[in-house]
Amino acid sequence: MDTTAAVPDWAGPALASVLGRVAVTRTEVGDRFPLFADPGSGRWTTTGRGSWTGGFWAGLLWLRARHTGKETDREAAMRCTGRLTDWVDADTVTRGLILWYGTALADTPKAAALRVRAAHACRDAYDAELGLVPWGSAFGGARLLARVDGVPGMVSLLALADSQAAESHLRRHLELCLGASTFCWSWRYERPAGWAPCDDPPPGWSRGRAWLLLAVADAAHRLGADDLATAASHLLQGPTVPPADEAHTEGPLDTSAAAITAVALLKLGHRDQAVALLGELVSSHVTDDGRLLNGCYDLASGTATRHELIWGDFFLAYALAALTGLVDVHDA
Repeated sequence: MDTTAAVPDWAGPALASVLGRVAVTRTEVGDRFPLFADPGSGRWTTTGRGSWTGGFWAGLLWLRARHTGKETDREAAMRCTGRLTDWVDADTVTRGLILWYGTALADTPKAAALRVRAAHACRDAYDAELGLVPWGSAFGGARLLARVDGVPGMVSLLALADSQAAESHLRRHLELCLGASTFCWSWRYERPAGWAPCDDPPPGWSRGRAWLLLAVADAAHRLGADDLATAASHLLQGPTVPPADEAHTEGPLDTSAAAITAVALLKLGHRDQAVALLGELVSSHVTDDGRLLNGCYDLASGTATRHELIWGDFFLAYALAALTGLVDVHDA
């Protein structure tokens, strides 16, 4: 990050507001994990084990601990990260999202050991024939899938144990997702036919571009893969909040995709674009009490289409923390 660049005057207050919301959420959810919150009441729908989003809640708690410097906040973050341990041996590529973002900002030996253990478990799950870590069976459905949301976090986590596997994982997804005439974010592997495209999520899915751009940004930094700039250019859009599905421009937006994109832009050095996007989020979609609204969990099923989403909160907070110097943009 260019530490000489001026920090927007809204960045610090926005970060304080979002991390203040973390304290309110922690009181409400207790030992459960927040998933999405009603845009009116702010009440959270929670999960017991965290599902694929548990690492973002732990990451938010670590950001708050850095921000406040309070031991009580640090202890809360440590407890939450500890509750992610059971995911290490789960058969799911979303371990990248869970165990990278749940440990990367932690500063304890236990968290570091958990991160390394998770990296080796993911390396062991790498399938050389497929050239990637498959989607897995932990959440049901077909196991031999390649899905774009299985790339972010996993690239950084795998790189700790096997940089070649990490690069292969990313490049196979790039080949599949960007190789057709239109974006395709999910592919199923069947023997002997090979890879076949799936229609869920749809080509216009907002987080498809965002997740892949974030993974490309991390690979460019952690793996030194300079040729990835071309892939990044295919994924870049203007600094605006995208619709949840590009095929339904009149439908809900997805601020969580914008927050992910802002982090990726900062990692890639596109600071002006990132600041413009964050400025739009803060001015138009963040409430006075720090809730990032208008995130869309799943448009097709009508689930939480205009809500506060825990990963949207995390990436917004992380981007603001990078802008204000609380973290280095490559910490997580």
